Amino acid sequence: MSNSSLGLSGALQDYLLDVSLHEPEVCQRLRQQTLAMPNASMLSAAEQVQLLLLLAKMLDAQYGLEVGTFTGYTSLRLTLGMPDLHMTCCDVSEEFTAIARAYWQEAGVAERIDLRLAPALKTLDEMVESGTSAAFDFAYVDADKDAYREYVERCMTLVRPGGLIAIDNTLWSGRVADPANQDDDTLALRQLNEWLHSQGASEYDLSLVPIGDGLTLLRKA
Repeated sequence: MSNSSLGLSGALQDYLLDVSLHEPEVCQRLRQQTLAMPNASMLSAAEQVQLLLLLAKMLDAQYGLEVGTFTGYTSLRLTLGMPDLHMTCCDVSEEFTAIARAYWQEAGVAERIDLRLAPALKTLDEMVESGTSAAFDFAYVDADKDAYREYVERCMTLVRPGGLIAIDNTLWSGRVADPANQDDDTLALRQLNEWLHSQGASEYDLSLVPIGDGLTLLRKA
């Protein structure tokens, strides 16, 4: 995992942030706190989250779904950037999401974030089974890699036509392109990429963008 864009030197990464990142101070503090944690590699790159915010604004999004919340940086950045946005966030960690809750509360966005502390697949299945469909303008998937395909399949039901599904870590620090790498997460991501590419273009438009650790964007038809 990587919380900066692959292939960029440290100097070029710093330059990219210097000339493009507009980050609220509370988001910057959360990002710096998270980067100091042992699990810092789980944090989405700041430039990638800013791209998500831009895309969500272009969709005039009102409802977003996040699968994998960690310390809440992405949801904080999105809700601060879009005052009418409501987020549903799925995670299993009380420890990490306690940090998220504290920052959401400080920033005044907590009332617009519905945190579901349960296995994400269970939460998504419950929403699908309750008849929830096409209810979200976008979904962001950044959780356990072996379940990515199942998450994407549920999101295809839960996201509206014309909406966006964004999937993090799809270049996986380059490991997906190394045939010698056969670890479980790499295999899951490699198979996901191949499966998404093999599906008919009638279902979605697809672009795998080399930002952060690789971001796959699907526009649902």
